[in-house]
Amino acid sequence: MILPGRVALRLLLACSGLLAACALYLTEPMLLQTLRNSLFDQYQRWQPRPEPAQTKVLVLDIDEDSLTRIGQWPWPRDLLAQLTDRLRESGAAVVVFDVLFAEQDRNSPTQLLGQLAPELAAQLQSSPDYDQLFANALERQPSVLGFAATREPSQNTPVSRFAVQQRADTETPEFPAYAGTATALPLLDSAAAGSGAMTFQPDSDGVVRRVPLMIRVGDHLLPSLSAEAIRVYLKQTLYRIDTNARSAVEQLHIGRISLPTNRHGEFWVHYRSDMSAQSLPAWQLFEERSDARLQDAIVLVGSSAQGLQDLRFSPLGGMMPGVEVHAQAVEQALFGTPLQRPYWASPLEALTLLLAALLLCGVTLSTGALTGALVSGGLLLTLNLIAWWAFSRHGLLFDAISPSIGLAITYLGASVARHRASERQQRWVRAAFSRYISPNLVEHLVRNPAQLRLGGERRPCSFVFTDLTDSTALMEAQSPEQLVSMFNQYLEGIIQIAFRHEGTLERIMGDGLAILFSAPLIQNDHQNRALACALEIRKFTRQHANTQRAAGVAFGRTRIGVHSGEVVVGNFGGSTLFDYRALGDAVNVAARLEGLNRYLGTELCVSETIRKANPHSPMRPVGNVLLKGKEQPIRLYEPCETEADDPYEAAYTLMSDGDEGALASFEQLHAQRPGDELVRFQLKRLRSGQRGEHIVMTDK
Repeated sequence: MILPGRVALRLLLACSGLLAACALYLTEPMLLQTLRNSLFDQYQRWQPRPEPAQTKVLVLDIDEDSLTRIGQWPWPRDLLAQLTDRLRESGAAVVVFDVLFAEQDRNSPTQLLGQLAPELAAQLQSSPDYDQLFANALERQPSVLGFAATREPSQNTPVSRFAVQQRADTETPEFPAYAGTATALPLLDSAAAGSGAMTFQPDSDGVVRRVPLMIRVGDHLLPSLSAEAIRVYLKQTLYRIDTNARSAVEQLHIGRISLPTNRHGEFWVHYRSDMSAQSLPAWQLFEERSDARLQDAIVLVGSSAQGLQDLRFSPLGGMMPGVEVHAQAVEQALFGTPLQRPYWASPLEALTLLLAALLLCGVTLSTGALTGALVSGGLLLTLNLIAWWAFSRHGLLFDAISPSIGLAITYLGASVARHRASERQQRWVRAAFSRYISPNLVEHLVRNPAQLRLGGERRPCSFVFTDLTDSTALMEAQSPEQLVSMFNQYLEGIIQIAFRHEGTLERIMGDGLAILFSAPLIQNDHQNRALACALEIRKFTRQHANTQRAAGVAFGRTRIGVHSGEVVVGNFGGSTLFDYRALGDAVNVAARLEGLNRYLGTELCVSETIRKANPHSPMRPVGNVLLKGKEQPIRLYEPCETEADDPYEAAYTLMSDGDEGALASFEQLHAQRPGDELVRFQLKRLRSGQRGEHIVMTDK
């Protein structure tokens, strides 16, 4: 039975999470906005705007190559007049300059008259004015010039060639506001067919995701460069603005084109990943080359040269020229599908968050943390899939980040209400610790209490088996009290080494141990750990035996076997007592390698799987040993102390090749190393008439 006080506490905690989620969504901190924009950018990376079936948008790029061939910027206006005429002759519909021509051309002869001697000035008096030449070219070719919006007031505004229609019963639309403009020369401005603002308003991270279609300068509504390019191309004279009752902009109409916007009249740009097919280097126009793409095209003139500093951050990553941003917006508006975040998106997201959070609270409090987690994950997955589907199929931008974070906070609050039950479960797990002796196993079970159950799983693991020789004679010579102290000291030293290498003590078998690696936690380097552990155990046991012998105790040698293979690891036994261990052929082989040392005369014997995983560790080959009851031999090695044993390797090679000189080589080695038991073993085989490296074991 759940007491009313406990129910009230759970509801309070759950509601606190819900309220925090709602507050986070309503306040929209900068971090949340950044995450939302990153999500929208990721959508575009996954699915950039496809290339339209037809497009009449072209970028005339004043690139680095053009500056090298023609000269540094700014180019003389007579040259720009030639460029404009070339575009007209090539059939361009509209030429849009993403360039500010705010000053007179200093290269024009008329600008030099006052600086020259009278006789030279008289000769140049009849020379044409470059600004006038450019203005004449602009009159012949429908064109749009750019102007810059400024935060400082100005005395002039661009020439207006359009009308703006909006609802009479609404207040002034919430377009981006500026104090003034920096316009083109009046001579040029009056000659062009339109003027548009080149200004962008990037987000806080510097990425240009939206292009304003109109801006407000004082009492004037002025179009952007993209909007003017569309208007002049469509030969329209009217902008029609749709606003809601709160004066938020919803759409901007230019002739037959309806462009959905956000509340500030900004057009979301769905970027193409590659616009190179719509780019033409400016220098090519001056080489009498005809390009069919220019026919009836909107040609935007701008620069990708880094030195001209008109580069913008793109949602697709990296940077792109500002003129390409305008080109992408114009192409999307005329020949693509709209991308929009509708005005009703935020209310819908808030309602979705509220309903989903209430559902999650109810499920978590009534069914438990696991079910709550599954429902939470399902809700998060569903919200994100719906948001992606809306973008992919309909070009709608829905914020899945804010509801997802809100649901996570709500789930956290509801989960805290069930913390007491989780604590009781942890206490039950700790009560079971007496069944285990390895620290890594205990820590694993604390973090994964669900694994305290019968059963196992297949996994590649490594094993180290140890055993003490001559322990029976030792027991007969010592009192029980001395034996307990002696063996505890011996076993404790080995166990500490195993734990330092993060091995699991599988079991203690009298004076022998079985050490397991890569269970319960997976260790990708388990074969390296096993060998390093075995080498340290060999060093310790040798020192320990020498110490005991110096004290008059006939302490035996420690045999060690190391092998790796796939086994089943898990809990075996019954509900009363768990035994965490590994079962499989690899365990049996490791144990038999330990016992095999007594025949080989070695202390440490490892399998070929361990050798291959430790190629830089020096080892001596023992041979291909066929264990009793096995059908396939296993290649064995003895790790060297510090460096490779070249004389042994040479003698072994002769033996493996069946060379008659193998016996003499091992005779010589034995004379030099009478205490080398592996040399003695190989020599004994050769003396008995055995050849090669194949060894058959008749005993286990």
